[in-house]
Amino acid sequence: MKNFVKAACVAVVTTALLAGCATSGGGYYGQPYPQQQPPQQGQQQGMSKTSKGAIIGALAGVAAGLLSGDDATERRQRALVGAGVGGLAGAAIGNYQDRQEAALRQQTAGTGVDVVRQGNNITLNMPSGITFDFDKSNLKPEFYPVLDNVARTLQEYNQTVIEVAGHTDSVGSDAYNQKLSEQRANAVSSYLQGRGLNRERFIVVGAGESRPIASNDTEAGRAQNRRVEITLVPIES
Repeated sequence: MKNFVKAACVAVVTTALLAGCATSGGGYYGQPYPQQQPPQQGQQQGMSKTSKGAIIGALAGVAAGLLSGDDATERRQRALVGAGVGGLAGAAIGNYQDRQEAALRQQTAGTGVDVVRQGNNITLNMPSGITFDFDKSNLKPEFYPVLDNVARTLQEYNQTVIEVAGHTDSVGSDAYNQKLSEQRANAVSSYLQGRGLNRERFIVVGAGESRPIASNDTEAGRAQNRRVEITLVPIES
């Protein structure tokens, strides 16, 4: 999983750099192309949108995953093993996550929660439309039963680190969106901990508007970007 995420991130950076070269008119290695004509304004905008879409598309492959990073997760794993939570090894990891994934898919079927599997990590994508009102960080009461079911599954499968990450669209300032994303992640984390989950399993982070999975140019895209993701990482012995 670590190698997949690193490789995906490298692909994102490479795409961004190539897009910058294409739109700057700088050519290769900083040398101008011979007899190159400057693009018209409409063409420049088109290139920008195309490059932007490519970057968003590349990011979408890694957006459903850890924000806290490998080091933070490994520190939490070691702490939990030290506290007596048994770790998993070898084929037992995949089998454990297979069973947990199946249970989560059953518990969240028809709720609007999307279950994504990447390697041995499982991510629950919870759109704000079913969890929060617009521009709010208070959980909708009608979503409590869904989180209750998720909490019961996470209680049963307790050999995982739980990262709760908040995301927003691009409407508003960076600082405001960062704070809102953190508040929403904390709201989900606090609710789950209130249902008996060990707080030491949790890593809570806010990404603000920095990790879109769709274009912010449309309401449909912005709605996808307003979300909370819960990523479950197995504790390895």
